[in-house]
Amino acid sequence: MISVLNNVSSLVAENALSSTQTSLQNTLQQLSTGLKINSGSNDPAGLSIADGLGANIAALTQSSQNASNGVGLLQTADGALSQVTTLLNQAVSIATEAANGGLTTAQSTAANTEFTSILNEITQIGSTTNFNGEAVFSAAAQTVFTSDGTASGSTTTSTATGALSATTLNLNTNDLSSTTDAATALTALTAAISAVAATRGTIGASVNTLTADGNVETTEVQNLTSAQDNVQNADIGTTVSNMTQYNVLEQTGMAALSQANSAQQNVLKLLQ
Repeated sequence: MISVLNNVSSLVAENALSSTQTSLQNTLQQLSTGLKINSGSNDPAGLSIADGLGANIAALTQSSQNASNGVGLLQTADGALSQVTTLLNQAVSIATEAANGGLTTAQSTAANTEFTSILNEITQIGSTTNFNGEAVFSAAAQTVFTSDGTASGSTTTSTATGALSATTLNLNTNDLSSTTDAATALTALTAAISAVAATRGTIGASVNTLTADGNVETTEVQNLTSAQDNVQNADIGTTVSNMTQYNVLEQTGMAALSQANSAQQNVLKLLQ
């Protein structure tokens, strides 16, 4: 049927061309961003999954850094306690010598002075050792928080380094004024060495835990990043192929629209 009121062929061609141009624009956007999901309209479900994975990745990445910082702090504490152990061993030698007797008054005074100096140095180590501006030795436990971004995926690792001083090691009342005092100090020093060793053992266990946590989190970040890429990133080869296809369709669509409009003009020939 010939009609002059509506050019159905032109409308069909125009709609097809509009659809092709929309698809071509989306394809060009994918090529320019490298993403096949650039807005919720592209793939609502896919965008939700990709954003969720992104949140998990962000939490795990920071958690890995938290674990690394925690390891650094605890290793700082362990290094300081290693020095304290060396000082305590020196004090043991001095106390053992003083407990044996036979020292002159001057020698006894010198031994006691050195012993007191060692205790002061231990106290100074306890008060001045810090990591990133934070005191390493304190009454409050050192805590490290890790999370995968979910409500049930959070863990807090606490390590009691404790305050460190001659007082906390029960050495503040000791001196080497006499052989009896030296023997008493020697017993206290042995107990202090055991206490420091126990703290270092606790620190070592926490370092191992945090190192393992950091390794797991790093692996999870790699796996989740790969999953996010699969959901969100554009397949460049397929996208280029689609662009070629839509370019051809756009050209043929424009030709078809032109032809449909030309066909409508043929009605005028019937009136000539």
